[in-house]
Amino acid sequence: MRRVLKYLVGLVLLAAVAVGSYAFVRSHKPGDGGIKLVDVTTGSITEKALAVGQIDPRLKFHVKSKISGNVKRCAVEVGDVVKPGDVLFEIVPDPTPTELIEAQRQVDSTRSAYTRAEADYGRARELQRQGVLPQGQLDASKDTYEQARIEQARARDGLDLIQKGRVTGGGQALESVVRAPAGGVVLERLVNPGDPVVPLTSYQAGTDMATIADMHELLFKGTVDEIDVGKLQAGLPARLKVGALPEAAVTGHLSRIAPQAREKDGARLFDVEIELDPAAGVTLRAGYSATADVVIREKKDILIVPERLVQFEADGKKAFVEVPAADPASEPKKVAVDTGLSDGLNIEVTSGLKKGDKVVQRPPKEIKPS
Repeated sequence: MRRVLKYLVGLVLLAAVAVGSYAFVRSHKPGDGGIKLVDVTTGSITEKALAVGQIDPRLKFHVKSKISGNVKRCAVEVGDVVKPGDVLFEIVPDPTPTELIEAQRQVDSTRSAYTRAEADYGRARELQRQGVLPQGQLDASKDTYEQARIEQARARDGLDLIQKGRVTGGGQALESVVRAPAGGVVLERLVNPGDPVVPLTSYQAGTDMATIADMHELLFKGTVDEIDVGKLQAGLPARLKVGALPEAAVTGHLSRIAPQAREKDGARLFDVEIELDPAAGVTLRAGYSATADVVIREKKDILIVPERLVQFEADGKKAFVEVPAADPASEPKKVAVDTGLSDGLNIEVTSGLKKGDKVVQRPPKEIKPS
């Protein structure tokens, strides 16, 4: 009796192990972390390079003063549209005591020289009329007189410009106002009434007073990583995503690639420009941040599979995928395929599979700690 009881207990234990094993296998069936089957489908693949940058006007320039002083009046605000010659700012001269004294001294000096030259020229004319002085000496005296007159007028104009901010010379009114050199929209006004300004000269840059741009022609200006720049060429189409206008469809084409890289944060980047196509109903503004996908190659209605399911051998010259065997109990079999374009996620299959075929996806391998 005792021996029969032992047999019964052994049979119960074996049944429990069998049930547990079956439950374990069922719990790891395909679709729950085990082997899965992925369909071969049709779709499109785009090989592209990413450019990061912003929208900028093609023509943008800074406005500067040609005289020193303080801003008396600002005639424009940000966003105003100006035409060539429109008054932007009025400057009040603010000379230093040294500049004022020097200008006054120059006026006194040229006045004295003019008075002396005028007297000499008068005497020369009288002597020439009497036949004592030759014509050549009279002409030289006249030249000295004319030069002294010009220098005196120049010194007076300089003093008036310093003191009053305007002068009339040579029949043309000159005043201390800054005018728009070209038409456009005022993007920035960098000075306010009372601010001092330094003039633009050959040895100093001068004070930036405003920035004006032609907003009718905008560009995308950005950078591309050196990994992608070798695939680019002028004329490639581009699709832009503008941060401020996520739903806007903005397109363009690559117009310029910088011949030299620049380094930023340890990466080598190349500057690129993209000319934008007219977009109906889309208002772009200078400074909008944007990203651009420059399309290098694109294929539509092709067979694709996830690239992670493709195994490459012989330095990428041979490619295989696993497909389920005819017998569900057998291991998947390898099938050689030819591949084409890839975007890093999906890859084109040119031969070896057809639409609707199943490709095996194995579960990720567990990495055991060492």
